Amino acid sequence: MKVIAFKRDEQGTGASRRLRKAGKVPGIIYGGTEAPVSITLDHNAMFHALKKETFHSSILDMEIDGKVQQVLLRDFQVHAFKALVMHADFQRVDASQKIHVKVPLHFVNADVSPAVKLSAAVISHVLAELDISCLPKDLPEFIEVDLSTLEAGQSLHLSGVKLPAGVTAVLHHGQEDLTIATAAIPAGKVEAAGEAGAEKK
Repeated sequence: MKVIAFKRDEQGTGASRRLRKAGKVPGIIYGGTEAPVSITLDHNAMFHALKKETFHSSILDMEIDGKVQQVLLRDFQVHAFKALVMHADFQRVDASQKIHVKVPLHFVNADVSPAVKLSAAVISHVLAELDISCLPKDLPEFIEVDLSTLEAGQSLHLSGVKLPAGVTAVLHHGQEDLTIATAAIPAGKVEAAGEAGAEKK
């Protein structure tokens, strides 16, 4: 995705307030060997871009004064109750250096899993995104989680998820094999099954 930005010289709260009134979003680019650069972005373009999943987990081509550099969206702030983007932070990307990012999980094949087809179980997504490390060229927009073999009463763990080539999961202190999804039969159905068994006896 391409992002158009402009360098800004004015700093401070007052300057940022004036920019927002003019339909602009103040931001900053940092990282790499260059010094941080203060920027402005078009508010409407930024507001709509933030609604797209790929904007949060993709390498972005940011053009400033005709020069394009690759960046990642690292942070953004929105107004507490207005549809207003207050600030955005971007990090420069070095093609030779691994990046650490969160990417969304896309769950597929739940409807054909034994848990759903045979047991009418409810599948719960324990995680919505995963911390990963990879080179920029290997960054996936999302990671697909196949639920086709999940059975009722079982859980799918990280070890059962096939990660794209060049991608490794980042586990934090104390974490081992993360639970990604679980399949459980609703309480009412369990009780009904128990009563039916008791009647047969």
